[in-house]
Amino acid sequence: MTESIVSKPLYKILTELTGEERLDLALYLAIKDLVRLRLQEAEQQIRGFEQRYGMAFEKFQQDWETDQIADKYSFATEKDFWEWEAAQTDCARLREIFDSLP
Repeated sequence: MTESIVSKPLYKILTELTGEERLDLALYLAIKDLVRLRLQEAEQQIRGFEQRYGMAFEKFQQDWETDQIADKYSFATEKDFWEWEAAQTDCARLREIFDSLP
């Protein structure tokens, strides 16, 4: 049955990583770990931007919109803005996914 869902090598990896022989539980544990890892990465990226600019994204965005950010249109600052916004969006989406896991 498991061969029709996942290949033997993938099944072996899942069971080794999770310590669970049942495919449904192994997949659940692997997905939960992946979501947790991705959430931690997004949060770490956000913390990096907060440290760099000394403020939360909401304040940065407000200052951005009111032209309070120095070098607003420099490549580095604009890139940071878009990456920070993407990390915020990813973080919110990943929290929703994690919270929806049974």
